[in-house]
Amino acid sequence: MSLEQFKYVSYIAAKDTDVWNALLDPKMTQQYWGHVNESDWKVGSRWAHIRADGSEIEDVTGKVLLIHPPHHLVLSWQETGGHHGVMHSSQVSVALENLGEDTRITVIHSDLQSGSLSYQDVSEGWPAVISNLKTLLETGHVMASDIWSAN
Repeated sequence: MSLEQFKYVSYIAAKDTDVWNALLDPKMTQQYWGHVNESDWKVGSRWAHIRADGSEIEDVTGKVLLIHPPHHLVLSWQETGGHHGVMHSSQVSVALENLGEDTRITVIHSDLQSGSLSYQDVSEGWPAVISNLKTLLETGHVMASDIWSAN
């Protein structure tokens, strides 16, 4: 099976430092993603994407591969729930470009198996997550849809 990447670019009316903090702050990720991202955010450290419903289930784990605050974060990505059967590791790169009062965010999720359910989840999930992050930072609240509890 061949490998693919998914790329998503958006623009947020917030400073890059605010976007960066929202990517790493567990209280923020809980609001716009329905998960808490936990790590000490140092190269080589473990990170975990934990459901915010109180179950403490880790849906994704990995390592911090690169971190250059507030501009670039690269993580390994391993789904742990096994809801897709075979486990496959992939990689996520998040780049922030300072545009003065605004920020360009580029997410590249690579090493995805072509045609897999994981690729489908990523291609639908990242736009939803980044849109909700954008809404939170620009308006102070998340979108009304409750799709986050299902992910």
